[in-house]
Amino acid sequence: MTTDVRLDGKTAVVTGASSGIGRAIAERLGERGARVYLAGRTASAMEESRARIEEAGGKAEVVAFDVRDGAALRAFVDRAADETGRLDVMVNNAGLSYPGPIADQDPEQWREMLEVNVLSLLVGSQAAIAAMRRLGEGGHIVNVSSIAAQRSDSGVYGATKHAVNCISGTLRAELEDEPIRIVTIMPGAVATNFARNFDPEVIKGIGALVGTDLDWERGDRLPDDVLEQAQSALQQVLAAPEDVADAVLYAVSTPLHLNVHEVVVRPAKSLQF
Repeated sequence: MTTDVRLDGKTAVVTGASSGIGRAIAERLGERGARVYLAGRTASAMEESRARIEEAGGKAEVVAFDVRDGAALRAFVDRAADETGRLDVMVNNAGLSYPGPIADQDPEQWREMLEVNVLSLLVGSQAAIAAMRRLGEGGHIVNVSSIAAQRSDSGVYGATKHAVNCISGTLRAELEDEPIRIVTIMPGAVATNFARNFDPEVIKGIGALVGTDLDWERGDRLPDDVLEQAQSALQQVLAAPEDVADAVLYAVSTPLHLNVHEVVVRPAKSLQF
């Protein structure tokens, strides 16, 4: 990754920005000069990101809401475009997973995955396209998928990511005559709080690896220091959120006459949960 990429004067919206990949993307874009609008569920975490972005010389705005609220999401994208007069980058990153066998799983968990991983991405993309067309400048829409989309046995979560890839490909074809590029980012295993709904034994194993006896229940947030230590100890099988952020930075810094379709970012070795 080049170190001289600058995004000064550009506007970026990032969903799912309170932790993990979304937080890393927002901070990376902000430190490179973009004015970043962060959306997520945890205001305090995003305020910490805003402080880091501003310390690096960037600007950031924070709004906490549930991306399943389509009206709130559209209003947030419109606000970013109206306040700055442009929308250069829209990152649809918000997502979650409830692993488990389909035969035994709670259908409400399926509903939540579909609403967050697919429907909010559709609404965010639609709002960004409308804003980019209105402003006449174009830009990049980045849809965060997963390497789960490359497998046929990755469950309901994987099905939502297959949908993300299909939606992205369809939008790419629809917009190829306009200056709006659609990029699909497919991370592999990354050390983030995405793991909070995994099997407790997996999480306890991560804690043991870094010498911590985690007092943890499924759904709890994992401490940042535990995630960082786990990633440092398992670099061959766990990527860092910043690795994905660097891929996004590369994609959105390419000129609009190019079409970067997909970027797979995964550690050297495959790790499946």
